[in-house]
Amino acid sequence: MSIKTLRKQVSLVAITALTAGVLSITTSSVASATHTPVGTTNSAATDGTPDGSMFTATINSTTTTGGIVADGLSSSTAARSKGLLYKDTSSGTAQTAVVLTGGVLSLYAEVTTAAAYTATGGSFSDSRTTFDASETETYNSTNTATVFPISATKAGATMVATLWTAPTTAGTYTVSLLTGFNTNSEGVSSVPSTSALPPTLSGSMLVSVVASSAGGAFAASNSTCTVRITGDAVAFDGTAKIDTTDIFEDGQAPYIAFDLNDAYAANLDAGNITVTATNGALVNVAASAAILLAGTSSTDILAGNGSSNSVRIDQPTAGAPLTTTVTVSYNGTPVCTKTVSIRGAVAKLTVANIATQKTSAAVGANGSQWMYQKTGVYTAGQFTVVATDSAGNVVSTESALGTYAANSGTGVQVPAIAVDTRSSTANASSPLAYNFGSFGCGPDAGQSTVTIKFTTTATGKTVVSDPFTARCAGDASTYTVSLDKAAYTQGEIAKATVKFLDSKGNKANNMTAIGANSWVLPYMTAVDSTITATTGASATSVTDGNGEVVYTFTVGTTTAAVAGTYTGVVEFSTPALGVKSTPTYKISTGGDTTTNADVLKSIVALIASINKQIQALQKLILKR
Repeated sequence: MSIKTLRKQVSLVAITALTAGVLSITTSSVASATHTPVGTTNSAATDGTPDGSMFTATINSTTTTGGIVADGLSSSTAARSKGLLYKDTSSGTAQTAVVLTGGVLSLYAEVTTAAAYTATGGSFSDSRTTFDASETETYNSTNTATVFPISATKAGATMVATLWTAPTTAGTYTVSLLTGFNTNSEGVSSVPSTSALPPTLSGSMLVSVVASSAGGAFAASNSTCTVRITGDAVAFDGTAKIDTTDIFEDGQAPYIAFDLNDAYAANLDAGNITVTATNGALVNVAASAAILLAGTSSTDILAGNGSSNSVRIDQPTAGAPLTTTVTVSYNGTPVCTKTVSIRGAVAKLTVANIATQKTSAAVGANGSQWMYQKTGVYTAGQFTVVATDSAGNVVSTESALGTYAANSGTGVQVPAIAVDTRSSTANASSPLAYNFGSFGCGPDAGQSTVTIKFTTTATGKTVVSDPFTARCAGDASTYTVSLDKAAYTQGEIAKATVKFLDSKGNKANNMTAIGANSWVLPYMTAVDSTITATTGASATSVTDGNGEVVYTFTVGTTTAAVAGTYTGVVEFSTPALGVKSTPTYKISTGGDTTTNADVLKSIVALIASINKQIQALQKLILKR
């Protein structure tokens, strides 16, 4: 039976059949203490909650019988069980354990009232209490219940202990601790007996009795292995451990923490823990959680049982990106495989989302709306930078890693260039992987070809971007509207491009919002644009870096179109002070578009053709 199955079978009322003469049993609601696992130091009775914790000695006896303890000290080794294979970490009313047939469990607890141990099978013996030797512990006729008749006048806590011998027949049995005094019909308390057990369920343990042990061999379901950012210890506790989602940067050491157990969640026997890594990664495995030193090879071996061990992983070459698969084996059997990646040093800078800055603007000014439209991040800037390593992985270039600076192209036209807001993640799908840069402009419109550089502080290595154009221009002063076609058929897509120019005819900057606008295009419906999905752009939106914005329309799909020639009216309040643009276009419905004029024109052309043929025939006859 697996530990997971055993846990599902926990029953808080399994002792009902043992409670003859008791009208009702209540369950203690007090919190219980943590229980030590098999093979470790016994829990102390004083560590538990009086009337709320039941402990089992987790030290296994090497003699033919179990031991018993009467002092409850955590350092005591007198209390020992025999054949105990597994014990969960709880001490309350939902405990589980596994023991061999005929095994013996040493049980103890602190109580403040009369108490009893009961079982659905097996037998109790050697019951003891630390209160008063004159109060004799009693057993029922089958030894499946033992009572501690502690007086109601007793003050303070008492330790009660007993031995429970498991049946020789494999199966599932319940062992419980009952506390409290019985109350008769007149409200008088009385000391319980084997025929009138205490009324309160204070501890209960579902015990699986098995003929042979399934322990000693690695069990994945009771073990854990996880990637961590530090070498902290991880112990199996029945809950899934998730690999960290952190991205490891150049020079950072990932860790794999693991805890190997058998089918009873107990430690394995000592053996060889072998760790191997691909692609030359350096590994170091240790029994301690904190590993301070890098390994020296791609294989490392540790003698141990795999309890709360850690593996440190390092790049074989500083600055080089690494992806490695690390395998942990126990006595030659692979028990954990993890693939981890470490970013390399910055090897490339990619500049994109380049805007046009205002003339006479300082570096670091403007561009928040532009950056929001392009990246979803509202921050000043005229371009973005993404740093990558030699394998193309994004590298987060926080301030601690290095510095950005202008490399070439600055002067009168572009006095300064800088990266103002740094990336904060190496996750390529996150907008926070962008670095946001800006440049200043002189008083006149124009442009300059510039480059930027990044210098890694630790190594002094410098990487330079490809050249890009930093352009400066004035605010929009005039605009034009043009359609992509002169004629459309109903159902087609139409695109309208608005071009903004500054007062000197240059393509306007896109640092200033395009402002309020309105559109009237007969039989056309705006469905989206590069800025907004509604008719007209938001007053706070800006154009692209060339001073342009494109709108998309459907032709005659909302309202059936009528074939003909139409003139639209488009108005931007700023610039142009209310000047309107009037684009003209034709629409056809897609069917027979022949008009009466077209028919008449064809008839006239046909008559003219016939007349020419008659004249040619007359000339031929006269010649004969």
